Amino acid sequence: MKILIVEDEFALADAIGQTLKNCNYSITICNDGLSGLNEALTGIYDCIVLDIMMPKMNGYEVIKELRKEKIQTPILLLSAKSEIESRVYGLDIGADYYLTKPFATKELIACIRAITRRKEQIIEVNLSFGDVELRSDQSELVNQKNTQSIQMSHKELQLIEILLSNKERIVSKEFIFEKIWGYDSDADFNSIEVYISFLRKKLAAIDSDVKIKSKRGLGYSLEYKND
Repeated sequence: MKILIVEDEFALADAIGQTLKNCNYSITICNDGLSGLNEALTGIYDCIVLDIMMPKMNGYEVIKELRKEKIQTPILLLSAKSEIESRVYGLDIGADYYLTKPFATKELIACIRAITRRKEQIIEVNLSFGDVELRSDQSELVNQKNTQSIQMSHKELQLIEILLSNKERIVSKEFIFEKIWGYDSDADFNSIEVYISFLRKKLAAIDSDVKIKSKRGLGYSLEYKND
């Protein structure tokens, strides 16, 4: 799981980061609201731990921008403010939970587990595009016209989920690599090409008219032409 920490208190940010690393989370830290917003807009994170009072842009402004841009990443707000009005406002504009400083480490981790679990529960199980449907619970790709199906490996499943979730939009290699392998991995961008090739063969194997198009220097997108 990839977590973005946006906190201007360097010592606290590092302490949170180390705690989460010890739980095997992948961590990125930003120390002001603007850089945190730009990082969060990539959409690659599973959770954002966000302070309210920060330079350049406060946490409330960050939330508003993210939700305006349809970034639905779960957000855990951190603040020294304990007033009920601050909590209600943060939740009303799009935060998923509000934690008042100082807080216990165990409570922070439990909150992260809770809001990310909630996100997983609302993810669409079956994604579709053109004549194909992905049945994630069965790791199976199905041609809805001829009912042919084929099993997917774990990384194939992750890759086709990303493409189907974005449908005809171009998905960058950077986004795919970070979501599936992570930059701490020993893999390289050639791994993406390998799995794209696997997916193309599986689409062909079930006689699908969905194609994976390469956009040179940009990434990949799905195309459906039913001739």
